[in-house]
Amino acid sequence: MDPLKNMDLMKLMKECDTQDECRLILEELRWPDGVKCPSCGSKKISRIHKRSQFDCDSCRYQFSVTSGTIFHDTHLPLPKWFAAVYLMCESKKGMSALQLKRTLHTGYQTAWYLCHRIRAAMQETDKKPLGGTVEVDETYVGGKKRRWRPKSVKKVVIGIRQRNGDLRLIHAEDAKSATVREIINANVGAHVEVIMTDESQIYPWALNKIQREKHKTINHTREYAHGDIHTNTVESAFSLLKRGIVGTWHKVDAKHLPAYLDEMCFRFNNRKNPYLFRDTLTKMIQTPNLEFKELVAEQAEPAA
Repeated sequence: MDPLKNMDLMKLMKECDTQDECRLILEELRWPDGVKCPSCGSKKISRIHKRSQFDCDSCRYQFSVTSGTIFHDTHLPLPKWFAAVYLMCESKKGMSALQLKRTLHTGYQTAWYLCHRIRAAMQETDKKPLGGTVEVDETYVGGKKRRWRPKSVKKVVIGIRQRNGDLRLIHAEDAKSATVREIINANVGAHVEVIMTDESQIYPWALNKIQREKHKTINHTREYAHGDIHTNTVESAFSLLKRGIVGTWHKVDAKHLPAYLDEMCFRFNNRKNPYLFRDTLTKMIQTPNLEFKELVAEQAEPAA
């Protein structure tokens, strides 16, 4: 039986309790066919047990199981890394850096950096175009009006969800038809059967001729659903996102919003995956390290 299948807290404490146990798990995930030199690809490897490293007998390159990965040069013990991954995978509405700080007994900056490195691995790069029945809607997050700040700065999120399929949440510059058209074309395939939206004037202009023939709308001023014509499926995802922002993260900077959206989509799309913990670790091994200076760098101003 695979110890990483259907991971729960008790199994985590048993299987990933020490640094050596965690290294062994990462080794099996990174090199299922045996340790291989990341420099020359040779399998003629010698172990350096005292330093938990390997030495390539062919090119003399020395490396560890974390070399070139998101774990590279970390000073945090691997059991705490594994616990953070588990908590972020299992927390339906996300896990705040402050909560992770208290749970893992780390500094806040360490917990914040840890969360973002795990989110970087949760980004889905091999997205397949959505098809079948697809719902599209837009929502606005953040920027509550205050008396001392009358002008609110809302962030636009476009949601696309395939019924009985995947969810996409995309941070958009605006909710204009041209912007929404690019997002729909990038995420919805030609094999789509029905596109459901509300009666906003955005969508007739955002859809191409073929998509308009498959377009059905629901008038929310009169009803939430008319038979199977509704956008309730994507709106439920918006509800989950907003509960995460209001109840867990409290505030999300515009620069980092795409990372939070990627995390929410990855967890949602893998909600029935019994190997979610294992697959997240595998993605972390395959993801280059995200440097702290890149995370805190000022966001470039858009060109005039």
